[in-house]
Amino acid sequence: MAIKGNAADSRTRSSVSVFIVIGLCCFFYVLGAWQKSGFGKGDSIAVEITKQTDCTVLSNLNFETHHSGASSDDIPDSKVQTFEPCHERYRDYTPCQDQRRAMTFPRENMNYRERHCPPDEEKLYCLIPAPKGYVAPFSWPKSRDYVPYANVPYKSLTVEKAVQNWVQYEGNVFRFPGGGTQFPQGADRYIDQLASVIPIANGTVRTALDTGCGVASWGAYLLKRNVLAVSFAPRDSHEAQVQFALERGVPAVIGVLGTIQLPYPSRAFDMAHCSRCLIPWGSNDGMYMMEVDRVLRPGGYWVLSGPPINWKSNFQAWQRTKEDLEQEQNKIEEIAALLCWEKISEKGEIAIWRKRINADSCPVRQDESRARICESRNADDVWYKKMEACVTPYPEVSSSEEVAGGQLKTFPDRLNDVPPRIASGSVPGISVEAYHEDNRLWKKHVKAYKKINKYLDTGRYRNIMDMNAGLGSFAAAIESPKLWVMNVVPTIAEKSMLGVVYERGLIGIYHDWCEGFSTYPRTYDLIHANGVFSLYKDKCKMEDILLEMDRLLRPEGAVFFRDEVDVLMKVKRIVSGMRWNIKMVDHEDGPLVPEKILVAVKQYWVIGSAGNRTTDE
Repeated sequence: MAIKGNAADSRTRSSVSVFIVIGLCCFFYVLGAWQKSGFGKGDSIAVEITKQTDCTVLSNLNFETHHSGASSDDIPDSKVQTFEPCHERYRDYTPCQDQRRAMTFPRENMNYRERHCPPDEEKLYCLIPAPKGYVAPFSWPKSRDYVPYANVPYKSLTVEKAVQNWVQYEGNVFRFPGGGTQFPQGADRYIDQLASVIPIANGTVRTALDTGCGVASWGAYLLKRNVLAVSFAPRDSHEAQVQFALERGVPAVIGVLGTIQLPYPSRAFDMAHCSRCLIPWGSNDGMYMMEVDRVLRPGGYWVLSGPPINWKSNFQAWQRTKEDLEQEQNKIEEIAALLCWEKISEKGEIAIWRKRINADSCPVRQDESRARICESRNADDVWYKKMEACVTPYPEVSSSEEVAGGQLKTFPDRLNDVPPRIASGSVPGISVEAYHEDNRLWKKHVKAYKKINKYLDTGRYRNIMDMNAGLGSFAAAIESPKLWVMNVVPTIAEKSMLGVVYERGLIGIYHDWCEGFSTYPRTYDLIHANGVFSLYKDKCKMEDILLEMDRLLRPEGAVFFRDEVDVLMKVKRIVSGMRWNIKMVDHEDGPLVPEKILVAVKQYWVIGSAGNRTTDE
């Protein structure tokens, strides 16, 4: 099979024209060198590697001979829809956080910055283009500090946040010195201050939530301490802050504390953080602090730095009155006491609270005359659910020393240890043995993936998404400092297992794949779609999901589909019109297994590429 390129300039086209690549093993080999040597633009190095590489056809690629039904090659061209590029104004399109649509919603409690997805008649059926000059991001850890200007061509933050050391423009790249509004001297030094109080170094703290993250430097510098932070910020006047974070190789999503609950399970995070995030913590009867409490693990930590902490020394610099700031801090202290968060440190402008480990150590929390207890029996059922000023109850314990919900081992031991939710039988139908079997199965699957694509765990793919994560075993099988996985648990999944994912020390989010994901275009290097299209059969259009995957995927990014052969044949037909190179591979157990693997690589093309015909959609 010849894999053809469709790149943006003459160097790319001339290079691709000599690539006669037989089998995906050879294609991925060349692709890895291609990207490293030319930021997505072919050159003589890639050609030389092609000449030197002994590429052979994988013997298990002939699945059509073992199953009835037409291959995509047998489908007349008239039946394959070709998707044209969208107009260049859509290059940073975020369907559910569209700026024009947002302005039609109320501003109260940040409602207009929440998810508002387009109706069917307004959906785009075209390919989101990359900006002219787009190149592959730098490899980690260089990407933490440098981002190519062409990929995110917005300079406003370099001016607005110049004093705070967020980002600087230098030639054709942005440089990220590691500063933030509350830590202009750098995130490392700031994290050192936190680590003097919070057990960050020993693996006790593994998952963190950064609310109002800016360009996510806090999360970026936590990574070298083996802490995974989910950072979120709205799509607002600080243009592209979440886009910068993901371009740096740091987990982030578009999000806001507004009127609906956060898309994370209860007891998910070991630490939550707000560094001058401008969230009105004391308003709405403490509703936002109560939502943080819901997602904070018993024994977890909440960090608040900046206003109103240390207001006596800073009220003039903050241009606020003493009375206003004192009232704000008193309200925060009052809500924290109601939640039974114990303040364990306040030094300078940093205050740290710790959530108690169970309800027995917090009688005031159970006093319904003072605290309204949430009525919902399922604290993980949060998708589009209205946020309320109520306290999520702890799981029951048998003694005052027991950690509600179960004690976790330190990371990395907790990655493969039996999660408390499974050990306690809280996930119906998932036994301890079923959990271990799932781990064994995904180690086997990942081993097969690595034979197909030898670059899977080399650092070539930094930002990875698992669209149907289950117990998180795919992410556990490829866990490495070189990459991170956003484990997505579909809201229509039979079992909600995202809480298990977090107990393993992994990160993830709830999402409905009939809608756009809360991120910018071109933010993931590799997407894993296991059983996604069988799950969503008759729920929404297959092309809606595939076009969203194309929006998320970077040029030259890869996709692994795993599904029943009949389903994948339909997928194959649609993606044939999407500028993806595709190949069907048999299941690792042989050609008679009806489950197959479809591997795809998105071609490199940008705005203004020769031969592009854009749609006005």
